[in-house]
Amino acid sequence: LAAFATPALSQPADPYAPARAIVADIGKIVTPNGVQETFEVTLGGARQIVNVRGSDRDNPILIFVHGGPGAVEMPFAWVFQRPWEDVFTVVQYDQRGAGRSYPLNDPATLAPTMTVDRYRDDAIELIELLKKRYAKRKVVLMGHSWGSIVGLSVAVKRPDLLYAYVGVGQGIDFREGEKAGMAWTRAKALAAGNAEAVAAIDALAPYPSGEFTIAKADGWRKYAIPYGSLIYNKPDLNLYFQTPRLSPEYSETDRKAWGKGSEFSVTTLWPRLADVSFTKVKKMYLPLVFLLGRHDYTVPSPVAAQWFGQVEAPS
Repeated sequence: LAAFATPALSQPADPYAPARAIVADIGKIVTPNGVQETFEVTLGGARQIVNVRGSDRDNPILIFVHGGPGAVEMPFAWVFQRPWEDVFTVVQYDQRGAGRSYPLNDPATLAPTMTVDRYRDDAIELIELLKKRYAKRKVVLMGHSWGSIVGLSVAVKRPDLLYAYVGVGQGIDFREGEKAGMAWTRAKALAAGNAEAVAAIDALAPYPSGEFTIAKADGWRKYAIPYGSLIYNKPDLNLYFQTPRLSPEYSETDRKAWGKGSEFSVTTLWPRLADVSFTKVKKMYLPLVFLLGRHDYTVPSPVAAQWFGQVEAPS
């Protein structure tokens, strides 16, 4: 009886585990000079998880700085990253307070350290560490959404570390970005006859002036997402939340940490981003590449496109 009762008392098996094993097998790096490893580092006093993959460790390093705050990219990388790994050694890392790094540190201790400058300096420390570990002179840095704030901050402070900076969904000025996104969403709602959305957006005033909280930001974004502002031509985030289930890098426990870390990071950090702006930066000292979605109004692309058209850079 005890033997038959044991399975019922145990935790149910993760239903996605077999599929993850298949994805892991397909994505396994098997080239003689390849690299595939995950390890822990301490950056600015905070323990953080780093994942490195590439077909040839002699290739240049590409570091991906994820968005959010707290929206880790490591559990999504299996969908898009594999072709990159033929020409780059690709580095994903879960930032302080995010994803697999979230349970490694005390949130109460971490919260006061969560500033743009600290995330920038974490990235610089990581670059220095990876240069030494893989015998590189420079790296390519790619920042996505919130991570583009971190990435561009690194490019401004330490261009000597980078071959180039790549901004994806590039943020330039938080208040201007929120203003543009709200105006676009309100116009879409008005055209669709969605009086509820128009009234809700109007009720957020004077935001983005004054108090800058994630509750205010989510107050208009929930109406923007059905119009495809976050994932073009998709009215919801089902695909976003489903994709990590098949990630070889993320267990069910890790996915729970992702959720907790995302809520913690965005709630803690968002009010500190109100006045972050690169509009006074007129000259950059390294090549710049921007990948901007014309339909992106989560981080509105026209704001970044305008800055990109005015800034001076080698290329």
